[in-house]
Amino acid sequence: MQAPPPTESPSSNHGGAADSRPKIAVMCAGAVGCYYGGMLARAGHEVVLIGRPAHVHAIEQHGLRFEAHGVDEPLRLSASAEPSALVGAKLVLFCVKSTDTESTAAQMRAQLEPDAMLLSLQNGVDNAERLRAVLPQVVAAAVVYVASEMAGPGHVRHHGRGELVIEPTSGSAALQRMLVAAGVPTEISDNVRGALWAKLILNCAYNALSAIVHLPYGPLVQGEGVTDVMRDIVAECLAVAHADGVDVPGDIDAAVRRIAQTMPAQYSSTSQDLARGKRTEIDHLNGLIVRRGAALGIATPVNRALQALVKLLEAGPHA
Repeated sequence: MQAPPPTESPSSNHGGAADSRPKIAVMCAGAVGCYYGGMLARAGHEVVLIGRPAHVHAIEQHGLRFEAHGVDEPLRLSASAEPSALVGAKLVLFCVKSTDTESTAAQMRAQLEPDAMLLSLQNGVDNAERLRAVLPQVVAAAVVYVASEMAGPGHVRHHGRGELVIEPTSGSAALQRMLVAAGVPTEISDNVRGALWAKLILNCAYNALSAIVHLPYGPLVQGEGVTDVMRDIVAECLAVAHADGVDVPGDIDAAVRRIAQTMPAQYSSTSQDLARGKRTEIDHLNGLIVRRGAALGIATPVNRALQALVKLLEAGPHA
């Protein structure tokens, strides 16, 4: 059952009443940001998408083409290529690549409202801490489970799932109610660190393999020996997590199998980045396992090999 909309801003640090429809900005609105921004816009919230000029131009001309949950419709909402569009926003969905967390946060500093709340919708396990080191605003880490893509300029296509797990901070309860009311299943968890690691392990199992062979998850797992390789990846990741004192929740092996069942048509974000000639987040996925493993004395040869292969593809063809 959906909860009623919140009666206070998600950035509120106290129990006082505030505008129940705060302005929401999506920073670096790609596939993830356009999906969640679109869901909030469909629920009646004021949303501005801050993204690449090609997407901004298409949204200004035709609206955001929102293809999800059995609908394919244009959503009329604001879009900008400039950080100045952050002014007045009480909630910022921070959808930046892990490689650009600090630099983008620094660019945003002058435009952010003092009482704004940032929700980190990013891959990796340490982005919220890195944001807090740069910005004084409230930052909440989130674990994102969604399959989506930008199918063209200003066109987001949803392939499956869409739930969030967020950490408890001031404003988290109101934020949860807002998201649930907008059709986004949202859980508040005291073990977001463990949940972030669980998501990291899923990314390590799928992202590099999907990118190397450029296959979506369903066909990928049908390849000979692929599930055995995935088990090796997961075993290395869990060994590093346990040595690092992380309580990883749930049955990770079952969760890995479920990804291919629930997102069979999804290409990994790493695969999508390579296809567009963009820098990937591999150093913050399998690469993080390699670094933490080295620091903790845990061997991670499979993750190391995948990181090296993706880095070669990222560098492009050589004569």
